[in-house]
Amino acid sequence: MALLELRNVKYSYKNEYQTVDAVKGISYVFDKGKMYSIVGRSGSGKTTLLSLIAGLDLPTEGEVVFEGVSTADRDIEKYRRESAAVIYQNFMLFPLLTLAENVMFPMEQNGMDTKKAYEKAMELLRKVGLTDDQANRYPAMISGGEKQRVAIARALGMGTPMILADEPTGNLDSSNSRNIIEILKHLAHDDDYCVIVVTHDEGFAAEADEMIHLKDGRRITDTARTRVFTIEE
Repeated sequence: MALLELRNVKYSYKNEYQTVDAVKGISYVFDKGKMYSIVGRSGSGKTTLLSLIAGLDLPTEGEVVFEGVSTADRDIEKYRRESAAVIYQNFMLFPLLTLAENVMFPMEQNGMDTKKAYEKAMELLRKVGLTDDQANRYPAMISGGEKQRVAIARALGMGTPMILADEPTGNLDSSNSRNIIEILKHLAHDDDYCVIVVTHDEGFAAEADEMIHLKDGRRITDTARTRVFTIEE
């Protein structure tokens, strides 16, 4: 059984002037052990689709099915906590908490005691290439690439099988971007996570095992190392 399946997912919303069809009937299957990229220009629907996968909203039509059960039939708050951790372009770190405390936060929110959360946070910060000395610093004291590593460590601390990333290298230079790409690939291929990355960067997208192209809310072409999909109307 697939970890996650999109079944003819559609999403529409109304603004002051019109109804916007942001996602128009997308179907796809995601499994553990792979990195997927969702690529397209601004307004293509890629961030909206990631939000639906994360459980931040429900489809207007169709289903997002995780481990055989639709998100519409789940406790959505529990799904968000236990199924998908999201990494953002602007890092979303707490400025008054140390790096270790930032990573500890979701673990403590889920009931882990402080000592165990601290030990786990240090382990995860080392995993993404940060030192014990850096762990006691505050976000303002480190670089953008280091902040994104902290964000990844915090996502790992949530213990979810899916890691979702929304433009994770958008604020980084090429060297730091390469480091983040390699970390995410390692999490998919070596640690068996399902990693789904939204990006406008075709170079980053091409690093994924499967690349999903969106245009105007539709999936127009999917490129994998072993298969090609064509447009779905």
